[in-house]
Amino acid sequence: MTTLHIEHAISDFGSWSAAFERFAPARATFGVRAHRVQQPVDDPNYVVIDLDFDTDDEARRFLGFLQAKVWSSASTAPALVGQPQTKILQPAAVG
Repeated sequence: MTTLHIEHAISDFGSWSAAFERFAPARATFGVRAHRVQQPVDDPNYVVIDLDFDTDDEARRFLGFLQAKVWSSASTAPALVGQPQTKILQPAAVG
């Protein structure tokens, strides 16, 4: 499993959440198997999202979609503040 990890500041969680839900069909089309949305306990204007994929290629394709089609426009990312920080992660062999 591969995880696309995204962190970014937001202006309003309700607006951000509504926009996030509008992209549920796109997440399914690009192969997102599960997602987690979290916020720091002391910052309601920040979100951390983990999107799980079967492969790193799927994660890269979805990241490209986000960069080109979602984050580039205020109409598709109405509550986004600044540029999201991203990492594509894979499980590490420990022990």
